[in-house]
Amino acid sequence: QVQLQESGPGLVKPSQTLSLACAVSGVRIASNYYNWNWIRQPPGKGLEWIGVITYSGSSYSNPSLKSRTSISRDTSNNQFSLQLSSVTPEDTAVYYCARENGSSWLDWGQGTQVVVSS
Repeated sequence: QVQLQESGPGLVKPSQTLSLACAVSGVRIASNYYNWNWIRQPPGKGLEWIGVITYSGSSYSNPSLKSRTSISRDTSNNQFSLQLSSVTPEDTAVYYCARENGSSWLDWGQGTQVVVSS
């Protein structure tokens, strides 16, 4: 059984960097051909894809967030991470990590609420 669990601070001040981690169990994140994503949902809005790190370690981000986004992985601890810099209150959202295989979404974390406020 594959499980994903997000962790990180629930409150971040404006202009700071948001850092989240997603711990994965049940499958190695370097396994072919799974990709590991970050998605968020602001209050009252739909899901927004943030970015992905592939099984080979390549990362890609939403163009609208690319300049502020960094996605990395730690294969020894089987987790991947998101850093979002220069946050504003518009970055307040529930943040999810999720696994997909290029054609289907397979597993999601339960989500973690992040509020950007001074």
